[in-house]
Amino acid sequence: MDAFLHTVASYIERNSLLEAGKPVLVALSGGADSVALLIVLSRLGYKVTAAHCNFHLRGEESMRDERFVRDLCRRHCVELQVKDFDVPAYMQQHGASAEMACRELRYAWFEQLRKRTRSQAIAVAHHRDDNIETFMLNALRGTGIAGLTGMHPRQGNVVRPLLCVSRHDIEQFLKQNRQHYVTDSTNLENEALRNRLRNVILPDIDKQFPQARLTLTSTIANVLDCYRLYQELTGRAKAQVCHDHTTGFDINIERLLAYRHKLTLLFEILKPCGFNHEQCEHVLSLVEGDGGVGRTFLSPAYMLVIGRDTIEVLPAGDNSAQHYPIDLNCNSIAQPIALTVTQLPGKDFSPTMVNGRDTIALDAAVLQCKRVMLRHWHDGDRMAPYGMHGTKLVSDLFTNLKLGEREKRAAWLLEAEGEILWVVGYRATSRFKVTAATTTCLILHAGQ
Repeated sequence: MDAFLHTVASYIERNSLLEAGKPVLVALSGGADSVALLIVLSRLGYKVTAAHCNFHLRGEESMRDERFVRDLCRRHCVELQVKDFDVPAYMQQHGASAEMACRELRYAWFEQLRKRTRSQAIAVAHHRDDNIETFMLNALRGTGIAGLTGMHPRQGNVVRPLLCVSRHDIEQFLKQNRQHYVTDSTNLENEALRNRLRNVILPDIDKQFPQARLTLTSTIANVLDCYRLYQELTGRAKAQVCHDHTTGFDINIERLLAYRHKLTLLFEILKPCGFNHEQCEHVLSLVEGDGGVGRTFLSPAYMLVIGRDTIEVLPAGDNSAQHYPIDLNCNSIAQPIALTVTQLPGKDFSPTMVNGRDTIALDAAVLQCKRVMLRHWHDGDRMAPYGMHGTKLVSDLFTNLKLGEREKRAAWLLEAEGEILWVVGYRATSRFKVTAATTTCLILHAGQ
């Protein structure tokens, strides 16, 4: 077997990237790297389907690339899928840069194709020099340990079989096989930082440090090994301080503060939820100072609330707009929560039948109300608690009960004609209360 083929085959096997006999989708631009990837995987016996994106951003050059890949796949008897994209329209609609728009469009299409062709993975042609560029770009921009691990052999359904070879290796392989390829003219321009690294900075480093690329590749591999150990250790720590709920999770403050590197741990916990390092520093300073109870922080998708003993992390979506009309004439209500409703003569009612929390009694006059519903708490809701004069804020009831943000958002309120009758599971109000004049009453019980 050719040395180049053997190197790639060994890398695929060592990293468990592909299984023999299963189809593979290859991202094919027509450049040297993707052409080499297509030929290598074909020669190694994989059933490949090629996917080419035409973004129409380089005029005739874009059409030249498409003609080339069509001819290449025809000559190598490879199935080819081609898709045209309107990048400017996507940029305008999503507010993305041209580079980001192209990336999002192509990977979304690749995944659709992978499913349709039942391919085991999407193979892309990133190589060792691309990995070095990514490492240096991340280091120059500022990054954590994850950013210093470079590109990974596998990332979800995307695999990179050529990370073990250099651009020079690829060009030599194509030259030996008399295989042509096309060149994207924008790769020769140095306005973009990656192009300056590739065309100016790294060649200069090579002159000063001839072994630089090999040592940088070794460094990336070492950092990746350290990162995997780091992930394992932080995973154990997360399991000790976090408690998952159906609507989010809690972070135990006491356990978090017991860690020496608590800021790093908090950032690792909150980073997947979209919180940045500065927010994590602020949260930690508040919980260490014991003065942040009730403070709220937002990320694009989550809300963080500091409690007395826990930090609650919840999806940021507002559920207060969810209203569910119900019929109290029914014996049982299944949605949105389980309620049973029992009617009995007023003379048969005894206060011992209810506890005012998960079981309450209402005068049957409530059945005359045209609009009865279950809903979640709104900011500013007021109630008239049973046994008290006047009204109070439902939020004050929650505070007195020491409820966390998750419990507040999960609480259900029974409302009739705009008045709150019951904070389910916590407190009944005096509206439609059973009196000596009640002829028929309803016993409502939350739960089965």
